[in-house]
Amino acid sequence: MKDAIISLKNINKSYGLGKNPLHVLKGIDLDIEKGELVSIMGSSGSGKSTLLNVIGILDTHDVGEYILDGQEIKDLSEKKAAQLRNEMIGFVFQSFNLISFKNAMENVALPLYYQKVSRKKRNIIAMGYLERLGLKDWAHHLPNELSGGQKQRIAIARALITKPKVILADEPTGALDSVTSLEMMDLLQEINRTGITMLIVTHEHDIAARTQKTIRITDGMITEIIAN
Repeated sequence: MKDAIISLKNINKSYGLGKNPLHVLKGIDLDIEKGELVSIMGSSGSGKSTLLNVIGILDTHDVGEYILDGQEIKDLSEKKAAQLRNEMIGFVFQSFNLISFKNAMENVALPLYYQKVSRKKRNIIAMGYLERLGLKDWAHHLPNELSGGQKQRIAIARALITKPKVILADEPTGALDSVTSLEMMDLLQEINRTGITMLIVTHEHDIAARTQKTIRITDGMITEIIAN
């Protein structure tokens, strides 16, 4: 596909060696176009989080071809993998993954630290993102002083600060109540409309229904792709 930002061909992934390795991904073929908003659904153990980790260069595939924005992802050093993640991909997790002893602004600014941006500059940029997400007044609060919805907004601001081409969200509404979940989905759709490609792993049908297409995974294989 000429406009695919993510292209997977025959991706296989197993864990464990010896007689009974666990074959988690079994021949995944998938193209995600630039700017698409896609959900991935499947029961626990279906392979959806492993797929997200392979796409996010947090894990490696054993067999197959993975092209990310024209670059083959293969045999990368940990340093190169970390650099690509930092430049290309923003992550949003169910458990927020905020650093407990850093305030909201410092959490948002963290990816720029790895890009060697000065503290003053990265804090100014982080404040801009907090303001954009309605959290300016909470910039100096620690994560334990914030609600679930506020924590997830901070996690989203942190994912956006490096201006990634792709955002990967693993159950981003899983720890939120239903009202906050819908607000979070509004925000993710708004971000997607700026041109950022987005993949969301979710168990929730109402969240998946608000994406452009839903990919269903069963036992490590794509069984259905539904246009919403």
